[in-house]
Amino acid sequence: MHTANAITPYIDVSQLTLYAFWIFFAGLVIYLTLESKREGFPLITSKPGERSDGILPLPKPKTFILHDGTTRSFPWAEPLEVLNLRQTSNFEGATWEPLGNPMLDAVGPASYTQRADVPELTFEGHLRTVPMRLAEGYSVATEDPDPRGFNVMAADGEIAGFVSDIWVDRACCQARWLEVTLPDEMARHVLVPMELARVCAGARGGIVKVASITAAQFSTAPVPASPESITAREEDRISAYFASGHLYAMPSRMEPLL
Repeated sequence: MHTANAITPYIDVSQLTLYAFWIFFAGLVIYLTLESKREGFPLITSKPGERSDGILPLPKPKTFILHDGTTRSFPWAEPLEVLNLRQTSNFEGATWEPLGNPMLDAVGPASYTQRADVPELTFEGHLRTVPMRLAEGYSVATEDPDPRGFNVMAADGEIAGFVSDIWVDRACCQARWLEVTLPDEMARHVLVPMELARVCAGARGGIVKVASITAAQFSTAPVPASPESITAREEDRISAYFASGHLYAMPSRMEPLL
């Protein structure tokens, strides 16, 4: 009998190596499971006010020092949101339906993360996203059409307003938002995500098409509190409003295709 690597007649080095791997792998799974609970935990259950830690307990809070010197600890019990919707049937897993305007009530595709309600900064400490009128050294490339002054056509074919400025991300050096001035008494300024706007330079002297919402819905779109900056939470809320229009803007969009 070969006993070169045997420690006892029943245990050898290969067995110990296998057991060590099992113990290491189990510890790795437990560690990764605990670390994954720093976002989204404790869970919110269907019972009002009840929260769940899941299978394993929550990890000890870890504190991070942010760029501005403030600190945040995770995991943390996020405040419960009160959503304007109701469950269609009285059983777990039943669908929910909105009671008001889902685009404004953060329901379904209009939901967004409650990020910090302060503007994001560049590494140098300047405002990250600002209108081009305040961003020195930024301009539209000569090869691209300048949408400023173009009319904005909504999903219903109506003109919602005109593009008055472009908001740029100075950290990524790209256009992030189109500022649209509405033709109302307040001359309301609405920010449209650049990803949901189509600039057509050759269409009737230039036009910007926004297929996600109607012209009337521009007047109820969320806007930044400041005309010169936008907070992280405002970015998510505005993006969710326009993106959810692909489902909620018109009744026909919520019906099945077949």
